[in-house]
Amino acid sequence: MFLEGMDKLDQEILQLLIENARLSYSEIGEKVGISRVAVKARVKALEDKGIIEEYTTVINPQKINGAISAYFEIETTPQALQTVIKRLNENETVTQIYRITGACKLHVHAAAASQEEMERFISKEIDQLPGIIKASCNIILSRIKDIKGLRL
Repeated sequence: MFLEGMDKLDQEILQLLIENARLSYSEIGEKVGISRVAVKARVKALEDKGIIEEYTTVINPQKINGAISAYFEIETTPQALQTVIKRLNENETVTQIYRITGACKLHVHAAAASQEEMERFISKEIDQLPGIIKASCNIILSRIKDIKGLRL
């Protein structure tokens, strides 16, 4: 995939970081054929441009006994949309919020420690949101493919 402002070397560095963000600058440099200092400068530039947002540990909730994940499609009145976004953003059960096109304006992912916690989240948070026109919930049974970020 061509990404404007990124040459082939930047793309190679990003691909290596996607595969293993714990690689050292020296290891990356060996793989792409440049010095550790040059890798560090390129990574810093990618961070400064906002292309690399963060480095994180991804935890698979399905591997934790009793944990449950769900996706919600939420449609609100235009007047309530920002309030709903703010409330969901402040809730620690919510892991992702996307504004989307179509009838449902928000796509929301939530992860809870148990079925009971998810049910509390739905009844105390989702069901209490102002201006809700429609909300649906899909429980995730298994993760088949999950690519983080952008594929290069």
